Amino acid sequence: MEDATKNERLRALPSVDELLRRPAVAELLQDVPRPRGLAALRRAVDEARARLLRGDGRGFEEGDLRAALDDLARPGLTRVVNATGVVLHTNLGRAPLARTAAARVRDVASCYSNLEYELAEGARGSRYQPLVGLLRELTGAEDALVVNNNAAAVLLVLSALASGKEAVISRGELVEIGGGFRIPDVMRQSGARLVEVGTTNRTRIDDYARAVTDATALLVKVHKSNFAQVGFTEEVTARELGELGRARGVPVFEDLGSGQLTSIAAEGLTSEPTVRAVVTAGADVVAFSGDKLLGGPQAGIIVGRAALIDRIAAHPLHRAVRVDKMTVAALEATLELYRDGREEEVPVVRLLTQTSEQLKDRAQRLCAWLAGLGVTSRVVEVDGQVGGGAMPLARPTSWACAIPVASAERADGRLRAATPPVISRIAEGGLLLDVRCMGDDELEPVAAAVRAATGESSC
Repeated sequence: MEDATKNERLRALPSVDELLRRPAVAELLQDVPRPRGLAALRRAVDEARARLLRGDGRGFEEGDLRAALDDLARPGLTRVVNATGVVLHTNLGRAPLARTAAARVRDVASCYSNLEYELAEGARGSRYQPLVGLLRELTGAEDALVVNNNAAAVLLVLSALASGKEAVISRGELVEIGGGFRIPDVMRQSGARLVEVGTTNRTRIDDYARAVTDATALLVKVHKSNFAQVGFTEEVTARELGELGRARGVPVFEDLGSGQLTSIAAEGLTSEPTVRAVVTAGADVVAFSGDKLLGGPQAGIIVGRAALIDRIAAHPLHRAVRVDKMTVAALEATLELYRDGREEEVPVVRLLTQTSEQLKDRAQRLCAWLAGLGVTSRVVEVDGQVGGGAMPLARPTSWACAIPVASAERADGRLRAATPPVISRIAEGGLLLDVRCMGDDELEPVAAAVRAATGESSC
């Protein structure tokens, strides 16, 4: 399009006021709240302007307005179907809550609650009161504290216990966590002076012992939950570090990362230490995530010796990273399931412990739904992932429906635009729908979404 013609068409674009006077536009907006309607009109005009600037000669179209209205009516944060097979998918919100936990959140979120009010005494209380007793019972620790995620927990512990002093840690445990945050950076931000010992692949207890001075405030251990070292390696155990700490009068802090409350055993999974095991081994303070292997809401949970927890709770940073009522509600309900021996109701535990036979049966049923809609697919065995930086060497067997398509990228994009969006994998030029994280009630709508996304392009 020549510049003169382009400029003429840009000047001819209708204003929002002009559009509001058009009968067809007024009909589209008649049941729409006025602020949303105005926002949609502005967005539609902007889309038409951008199209003209790209050289497309089309001006304002009612389709632009319909698309803008649909987009504005759609929540930015919405439910999706996880067809990736990754259980703790960080991009998809990590652990789904147990039904009882979700119901507890709804009750507390929609009403007033006794978040910081002691009903028996009629006086101010602690927001952590519903959680402390459960965490003591489940971990064997003397006391507990909960903040908004595990990175905050690590920062708070180091700030409260080691600011201005030395924290000794193995070079092989200076990990980088999600989003590019590195343990050395977190330690420096806390004000602690980082003292590295050992080598990348081998650290012994003598390395820690030689590094302890009068300026040492903490011995730090970081569980390698998001990567693994193989080959010529050696690391200090929590028990060894605990014995050294007690002998030298220096507290031991372990960042357990994706710490689990009970052992989760299934084919393809690897062993992870439980929080109780680390506390029993001698760690004075332990921090771990709430939304990984525990299967609760996003939270950073700190357990340990009462005197140290008191110091951590009294630090000014604590106020900045505390949790809200919905996190307390969801975490309490999740911890109650573990206390009552009902951990199979925690979705993460259930999803990770499904048998290969159960998953294969679900994949076959999905393929049957697809066949009924005219979509060709086949059942294939695949390697799954735990995700979320947990069990990095685990390769749980899963089953999926493989769908050959002319353009996997286009079909994948259409699935992401479905209602609800379906998040799949692309493998060998086709779509791969892993059924591990799908519910039985999602098979039919997923099949319908695939049919709409692939059209006649399935082979």
